[in-house]
Amino acid sequence: MRNFLVLFLIINNSHLHAQIDTTKKALPDVVVFANKFPTLSKNIVQKVDFITDKNAINQQANTGDILTQSGQVFVQKSQSGGGSPVIRGFEASRVLLMVDGVRLNNAIFRGGHLQNIITIDNMILERVEVIYGPSSTLYGSDALGGVVNMFTKKPKFSDSANWKVSANLIQRYASGQNENRTHLDVNIANNKWAYLTSFTYGSFGDMRQGANRSSAYPDFGKRSFYVVREGGVDVVKVNKDVNVQKLSGYDQTDLLQKILFKPNENAEHLLNIQISNSFDINRYDRLTEISKGLPVYGEWYYGPQIRNLISYKYVATKLPGYFSDLMITSSFQNIEESRITRKFNTPSKDFRFERVNVLGVNADLLHRQANGEIHFGVESYTNFVKSTARRVNIETNALSKITTRYSDGPTSMSYNALYLQQIKSLGKNWVLNDGIRLNLVQLDASFADTSLMHFPFTKAIQNNIAVTGNLGIAYNGENGYRATAGLSSGFRAPNIDDLTKVFDTRTGYVVVPNKDLKPEYTYNAEINISHTGNIASWGASIFYTWFNNASVVSKYNWNGQDNILYQNVLSAVYAPQNQASAKLYGFNLNGKIKLFYNAFLQGTYTYTKGTYYNGTTTMPLDHIPPAYGRVGLKKGNDQFNVEGFVLFNGWKRIRDYNLNGEDNELYATPDGMPSWMTVNLSSYYHPSKKLSLGFQIENIADKNYRYFASGISAVGRNFILSCRLSF
Repeated sequence: MRNFLVLFLIINNSHLHAQIDTTKKALPDVVVFANKFPTLSKNIVQKVDFITDKNAINQQANTGDILTQSGQVFVQKSQSGGGSPVIRGFEASRVLLMVDGVRLNNAIFRGGHLQNIITIDNMILERVEVIYGPSSTLYGSDALGGVVNMFTKKPKFSDSANWKVSANLIQRYASGQNENRTHLDVNIANNKWAYLTSFTYGSFGDMRQGANRSSAYPDFGKRSFYVVREGGVDVVKVNKDVNVQKLSGYDQTDLLQKILFKPNENAEHLLNIQISNSFDINRYDRLTEISKGLPVYGEWYYGPQIRNLISYKYVATKLPGYFSDLMITSSFQNIEESRITRKFNTPSKDFRFERVNVLGVNADLLHRQANGEIHFGVESYTNFVKSTARRVNIETNALSKITTRYSDGPTSMSYNALYLQQIKSLGKNWVLNDGIRLNLVQLDASFADTSLMHFPFTKAIQNNIAVTGNLGIAYNGENGYRATAGLSSGFRAPNIDDLTKVFDTRTGYVVVPNKDLKPEYTYNAEINISHTGNIASWGASIFYTWFNNASVVSKYNWNGQDNILYQNVLSAVYAPQNQASAKLYGFNLNGKIKLFYNAFLQGTYTYTKGTYYNGTTTMPLDHIPPAYGRVGLKKGNDQFNVEGFVLFNGWKRIRDYNLNGEDNELYATPDGMPSWMTVNLSSYYHPSKKLSLGFQIENIADKNYRYFASGISAVGRNFILSCRLSF
């Protein structure tokens, strides 16, 4: 009955939906960047949602929470310092993350749950776009489920040769995690040069989960113990408050520097430097594991996750010749991450370090014509990976060898492509989208030391060529109706993580390399229908995706054995394998209705289903979220607005879990992950253009719940205070 009511009231979040306009029946001319160059949303066949509201973007704990609070994108968490977006049943290395035109996905993005999105500072973000469905024509490998496109603020010029200074200071406090964040950005500019400097520091304490549990699961999520090191011995401490998720806190610092030069009206040069450093983050879920009545781990944490980016972007318009617009983006990224583990009451502490350097360049050209535009592009990214490891005896400081996470010899991977995309008007109301892309992905990995794992090979080399494309048509009616239908294909080449990883995703379960893994392909069909009216607006999307050569982790023989001794534990052997033909389908319903002056009821509902066939059995595909969405009532104006809203997830029954994949059934109840709904309130007051005050309450009822596949419970009742001062 509840789902029926939700479906009946289904309404869309106004921050996101690109086709809502309550003042006129004609479709609004909303600009999106889904095609890299600015494009009217009504000319795009694929479903594209965007967030531009400062409150929705800046007043969240991290960038992953922006997507969660929107109700449009499901996000998984293994620890509080994280967030792994899921788009149409695809997650991690099958969803492409972009920031300022540079791809974040690198050669070691894993197929499990990723937490890299938090390295993008949401307090300096200007907009977020979510592109649904395979997007490989413009974005290449990894964009199987879609793209999360993030854009940081751009320096602003002044209107004269005189220098002007402006700044924003934001302070945010949240009680649920004792969160304290401070942000400062300063813009110094004249009419030719503009400098933007941004600094954000965040401190997050142990997250408090909700105290109100279901009577069916009275102990679910309780943190009854934690481990500390005292006098050279691991000691199990009793947690005095089982709702405080001990050892879940972390700190993070983010810096950004942009320099923009505009020599004339038709050219811009932009230098973009970003530095993010999240300090040690405990892997909360692994620290809660118990074996034979004792904790499995004394320590399990991610070392500082460092993301350094420097890019140069050149934009030219009104060029002579066939192409009128040119955009070139070159970039260098340095990424460092590490995993440090130590079993309970053992002195052996394992350190695994990964360093990735990425060189990238994109060149995009645009030809404008009376009935549309043609977009031609060239792209190249090259990754250099260095993986090292060591074991330290914390009592004697003795060093010893352990297996590296990835290949320990020279390892590189490159993505290269040519692509062509067209938007063409077929008359007054019809628009055609079509495109094609040629991909060349090369990988060369060497295994220098094969003695510990007894590797049956010393090299993994791949050269994958793929052609992807899209074809679709949009109808934009003058009466507010809009309909699109499209076909698109996606492609993902196996990366270093797929082909060379050795790691235990949980105790007694080890994943080994499979150098014969082949690329994955998706073929997608979707239909989108919407109507924009004076009083009510609504939209519906339905999709069906064929997933060929799907790589799933399943049982494997390593040197003829299905069990091996790994980390001194006899472990079942698994490896990623192309043994599945999968299908995914689902729909999204959304809408908005004007109730009275400046008051709107709005919301969204998403359902996804995914299964795969391994030749003998049909099984649930992993990463498929339960039904989820958001319903809210919002009233306000530019000076004051308030919204009451609910976020909800349906049941994910244990029968719908993939027990060999990344669904993390051990962190759920015996029946799966229960459904839940939270009631929330947000309000913002702008007494002047220079001052903004925010007050929010998340999870008013203090409900205890977890997002599907997550290893940490969500925050309980959470009071949030924020203040923005502009000067």
